[in-house]
Amino acid sequence: MKNGTAEFDYVIVGAGSAGCVLADRLSADGRNRVLVLEYGGSDRSVFIQMPSALSIPMNMKKYNWMYESEPEPGLGGRRIHCPRGKVLGGSSSINGLVYVRGNPADFDRWEEEGAQGWSYADVLPYFRRAESRQEGGDAYRGGDGPLATRYGKLENPLYTAFIEAAKQAGYPATDDINGYAQEGFGRMDMTVKDGVRWSAANAYLKPAMKRPNLTVETHARVTRILFEGRRAVGVAYGRGGQAHEVRARREVILAGGPINSPQLLKLSGVGPAEELAAHGIEVIADLPGVGENLQDHLEFYFQMACREPITLYSSMGLVARGMIGLRWLLAKDGLGATNHFEACGFIRSRPGVPYPDIQYHFLPLAVTYDGQGLASEHGFQAHVGPMRSKSRGWVRLNSADPHEKPRIFFNYMSHEDDRAEMRACVRLTREIFAQKAFDPYRGREIQPGADVVSDEAIDAFIANKVESAYHPSCTCKMGAASDPMAVVDRETRVIGLSGLRVVDSSIMPSVTTGNLNAPTIMLAEKAADHILGKPLLAPSNAPYYVAPDWQRAQR
Repeated sequence: MKNGTAEFDYVIVGAGSAGCVLADRLSADGRNRVLVLEYGGSDRSVFIQMPSALSIPMNMKKYNWMYESEPEPGLGGRRIHCPRGKVLGGSSSINGLVYVRGNPADFDRWEEEGAQGWSYADVLPYFRRAESRQEGGDAYRGGDGPLATRYGKLENPLYTAFIEAAKQAGYPATDDINGYAQEGFGRMDMTVKDGVRWSAANAYLKPAMKRPNLTVETHARVTRILFEGRRAVGVAYGRGGQAHEVRARREVILAGGPINSPQLLKLSGVGPAEELAAHGIEVIADLPGVGENLQDHLEFYFQMACREPITLYSSMGLVARGMIGLRWLLAKDGLGATNHFEACGFIRSRPGVPYPDIQYHFLPLAVTYDGQGLASEHGFQAHVGPMRSKSRGWVRLNSADPHEKPRIFFNYMSHEDDRAEMRACVRLTREIFAQKAFDPYRGREIQPGADVVSDEAIDAFIANKVESAYHPSCTCKMGAASDPMAVVDRETRVIGLSGLRVVDSSIMPSVTTGNLNAPTIMLAEKAADHILGKPLLAPSNAPYYVAPDWQRAQR
């Protein structure tokens, strides 16, 4: 390597949900010199910081890598938008601000899948360490961590109508979907503090940037990992038209997320040997699991017209939106200070499913999540979709050029069970909206439409209308060294190499039941202790709810 190459103890690639946590935790004691390389730029935009503006940065090339899938045969050949944050905070700066940890059983399943030491008892202390809940901590929730969470005010009566209707349909209410019982309907937490989006950048990175031993470089595009033999010793990156190299005395840590981390590994010679050879890339380590096992959540919007003019449709005009924005700028409150996903639910699709496999977000407006399909009347909707699809996809290289986007194929709806679960989503949601609690408000069914009843009609609706819930994951899965498809071990080290780890949602063995920002932050919190060689937090003995008659009853 050329003389004068900068040296740090740790080089972190990506300032997203995981990278920000690592930057903070690894630099905290002042002993380690830490460098974070982020291709995006500043997050100082009102559109990022104002919670209700969430659909705006998600659709801006400035803040989003703008990936899309290959044509998906299960969705009629549609290409599906796969937004990934390209900004400080990563996807936590452009996401829907929803805080859902996942079901406790997800983590017990991870351990069964080979991620030893990542059971619910092991990870709960790290969820708690990360969080500062506005209502305070308890055996499940954190009270003084960097990541602020809060509930919405539930001022719109439709939120309580939704929870009440679910109860009338025979589902339980839950006090805390992130506590003892995920199953049921209740309030949804959001990552908002004092009316501002509480991204991983605001929570972890910015306070840490005051330390002299932490350096953050934006607009830095990492093009490959540098190896000496089978040891990662640094990275090469481009910035402002100049090529740079930087050395890592201890470790290189990839935190680029489920698309960029496997891409960078492959560009650097780590991945399936056949694929690398096809692109003329020298193989450092033949790891067939890199980029495979891609998982995601799909969802559709079940939309109803509303007979009372109480929805957010009244606030969609230019003047009303301007007033919301002005109030937020002056006071950081009002309709601008919420993501509007204030009520939610988790249910099981059928008897014999041990824990929830369907998630609801409720919104007092009928509109598409990306903001493109504007509301045309008063309405409300539930975003609903299955949580544990059996379909598996991949992330593969287009070429050996690091500036070319990788190919992404989710293989959505390729398993027969996925179709059965989607049909259950339509029918069970229709039943909830038919309950008495909605009688004063319920108008016509805008979507799917009252005539979408048969299996065939539902399947066709899903193929045409379903969207990604933006939870790609699992492309560098954590597992036992004996698992040929595992990419990292239980301490997040890339198997068969030294000086290299991956810490982001790509290392999940399987996708969790819910949104991914909270578990990704937890992963990084726990990984930081592994990296620093610190004793792990003591396991929790807090119990969790399992429906007593799940084998026989759907609710």
